[in-house]
Amino acid sequence: MKNTIIDVSQLELNDKVVAIKRVTKTVKGGRNMRFTALVVVGDGNGHVGAGLGKAVEIPEAIRKGKEDAMKHIITVALDENSSITHDFIGKYGSASVLLKRAAAGTGIIAGGPARNVCELAGIKNIRTKCLGSNNKQNVVLATIEGLRHLKTPEEVARSRGKSVEEILG
Repeated sequence: MKNTIIDVSQLELNDKVVAIKRVTKTVKGGRNMRFTALVVVGDGNGHVGAGLGKAVEIPEAIRKGKEDAMKHIITVALDENSSITHDFIGKYGSASVLLKRAAAGTGIIAGGPARNVCELAGIKNIRTKCLGSNNKQNVVLATIEGLRHLKTPEEVARSRGKSVEEILG
């Protein structure tokens, strides 16, 4: 697992709001309305993050979600086809997302929440399938968890004490 610290100030980040929910809390005087915004940020070049913001007004919730996402940016291992380096299943809660490599020209074959993460990460060719829960928040976080655990052939070769050619066959 990569524990590198990413300097967010040098990245040109785009953001996408995946979901906005209205949440109510019943209190003695009636109901308190609040909003939660699930936001994904990425630079389209191998960096992506997701965050959740909660506030009384929607723009404020989106701003908070964007700030939270910037704190949780990860680096994604991409290959020469702008695809992932190997297949992986990302899990978060009861949601699992199958991430499969794809040849050049395939495009992004993914559902809404997983598609947003892949686009902002800069992945151009990938196939995904949501398994288990379809909860948007858990699907986004499962996708990011799967992308976080991807390894480059160089990392695998180093950990096994072999050359990259032996790993790739």
